[in-house]
Amino acid sequence: MNSPSETRSADAPAADAANAPRSGRSHVSRFGNWREHHGWSAAASLRRLAGRPLGTLLTIAVMGLALALPLAFYLLLANVQSLGDALGRNQTVSVFLKPGQSGAQAMLLATEWRSRADVSAVTVKTPQEGIDELAAMQGFSGALHALDDRNPLPYVLDVLPRAGLDAAAVDRLAAELREQRAVDLVQDAGHWRQRLDALLGVGHRAVLVLALLLALAALLVVGNTVRVDIASRSEEIGVLMLIGASRAFVRRPYLYAGIWYGLFGGALAAGLAVLIELALAEPVARLVQAYDGKLVLAGLPPWLLLAVPLATAVLGWLGARLVSAWQLRQAA
Repeated sequence: MNSPSETRSADAPAADAANAPRSGRSHVSRFGNWREHHGWSAAASLRRLAGRPLGTLLTIAVMGLALALPLAFYLLLANVQSLGDALGRNQTVSVFLKPGQSGAQAMLLATEWRSRADVSAVTVKTPQEGIDELAAMQGFSGALHALDDRNPLPYVLDVLPRAGLDAAAVDRLAAELREQRAVDLVQDAGHWRQRLDALLGVGHRAVLVLALLLALAALLVVGNTVRVDIASRSEEIGVLMLIGASRAFVRRPYLYAGIWYGLFGGALAAGLAVLIELALAEPVARLVQAYDGKLVLAGLPPWLLLAVPLATAVLGWLGARLVSAWQLRQAA
């Protein structure tokens, strides 16, 4: 006859085997219920927004207009930078050699400077080419006749800095070229580059600050809308919490409402930005034509247009999360 301990020991594996499937089924059931409630919350919150179209459209319109402003300024700054490049931000550095330098010496210097990492190209301009350019300018023909056959112009090397160099790097390049023994004068538009870089730096910082402020405004708009919605259903929420519903269960539909607000507001902002690009297409085409196609103006990158609705959806969720947590804590 087995002892009670032996009986319990023998029965334990059978009990564990019987309880294991039940525990697994319980876990699967809980996950299924959680997933089902998420789906119901997303659909119910969307139906609730559609049930009050005027208020929903006004909230989405406010968010979309606010978030379209930093996108428009970002587009403007990107094209101002391109315009600055066309106007001379990457202007060549003109190096005038000392009188008496031969063409062979000029070609040797050009070959040496082309091998530098901060130089994109070097063009040699002969004294005769300089005279021809002066002859093409109005008002210089009389002065050129007085020169007879003498050509006092030196060789000039036009050094094009590598694309992407900032103003400080171009200034260092000009200073190093100025130290060459064969160089007489270096003309560089460094002050123009510095001013443009400083202006663009201020613009980028202003756009960042504006984007943060308007993102905070969008968060507050969503939060206030969710607060009003929770306040209007305070009795229903109280009944749910009395019968044992958790705070997470109660606030889940409001979190999805915040996500919908943010998603639709961000999509509207991206659409408005595209409309701004289309509205500017014709004058931009005329501006590019005026620069003989040398000016390249770009629109907003597709990744940014896709990222805006996702980012604003996160903002909407965050605003709804903060407000709903505070409201439910007060209700409890």
